[in-house]
Amino acid sequence: MRAEREAIEQALAAAERRRPPPPDGVQLARGDTLSPEPVRWLWPGWLALGKLAILAGAPGTGKTTIALSMAATVTTGGLWPDGTRCPAGDVLIWSGEDDPADTLLPRLVAAGADRTRVFFVGDVVEEGQRRPFDPASDTAALLAAARKLPALRYILVDPVVSAVAGDSHKNTEVRRGLQPLVDFAAAAGAALVGITHFSKGGQGQDPAQRVTGSIAFTAVARVVLVAAKVKDDEGNERRILARSKSNIGPDEGGFSYSLEQCEALPGIWTSRTVWGDALAGSARELLAEPEESREAAGPSSEAADFLRERLALGMCPSKTIQTEAEEAGIAWRTVRRAADKLGVVKRKGGMNAGWYWSLPSAEGVHKPAEESEEVHKKTVDKFGTFGPDVDTFGEGSQP
Repeated sequence: MRAEREAIEQALAAAERRRPPPPDGVQLARGDTLSPEPVRWLWPGWLALGKLAILAGAPGTGKTTIALSMAATVTTGGLWPDGTRCPAGDVLIWSGEDDPADTLLPRLVAAGADRTRVFFVGDVVEEGQRRPFDPASDTAALLAAARKLPALRYILVDPVVSAVAGDSHKNTEVRRGLQPLVDFAAAAGAALVGITHFSKGGQGQDPAQRVTGSIAFTAVARVVLVAAKVKDDEGNERRILARSKSNIGPDEGGFSYSLEQCEALPGIWTSRTVWGDALAGSARELLAEPEESREAAGPSSEAADFLRERLALGMCPSKTIQTEAEEAGIAWRTVRRAADKLGVVKRKGGMNAGWYWSLPSAEGVHKPAEESEEVHKKTVDKFGTFGPDVDTFGEGSQP
């Protein structure tokens, strides 16, 4: 069988050599001479074969651990977080930040990877001399080496900015630097994942616009995935992977995930990704409060005005404020940020009572002092006595 395949390849190569070269100049292809082709997916809707996907996020969100979890899924033909089956294949990994032996491989083992299908990019040998691999200049050599991996399905470059030899903030230089990698992925028929960071600032905007460097990174990528740590309404932290941009499929939705420590091998502890629930909504909605930007996010004037007007009447149960805010079309998280900014005072009721909010000045700021005391007395009589602790509204204090 092998001999027959080699004979066929030799015959095709000979036929190619006999074909007359095309004439000089720009070649045009008429539409009816082309055959429409569907996008080929490694992970349907998330990772496409032959295309670049960017995975971005703030430090500490576990971007590399997520990418290695994906690699492990490829090596075993396992299940993606949405339950779809991944076709098994080889993975190729280059990292300019982490050591394969003590960091990357233990994480892959913890994720259940088949190590026989994992290949790390090592040094380049030229005329007997070794030098470190440079993704900005050695892509052609890498493609030649990757031809030994006919089942290559996943390529990881961390960080992807290393592929740019020039200024990573200039569109032209970024496109020029990324194109060889994109061509490599297309030629290999593998999904290419490049890891990068969020830039500082830009909170509240589309997460794809927070990718560090030139906008060409997200423009060249067909899919942009973002990872962040988010506070829920109770102040609990969770991690979310969201789809922020896609030119070839759905551009919203996400998954919750967590990072847990485990002993991958005796005496070797590392982290791995544990996937949670599927989430609906745009990346901007899902990652509305990234952990690194929470303090910088200011309240909207609408929410602040709502709180001033509502609490001017006196102390009010937080549940009532939440209900009225939702009826007014104001997001509860926005109200909470506004309360923090205004210095709203929270008080805990009796044992079976809830939380109550008031402005930092005396309750009923627009009423005489005597009436304010009456408002306070009626509130206490209705909802119970308050405990001794009074604190300004803070992270994770109450709903």
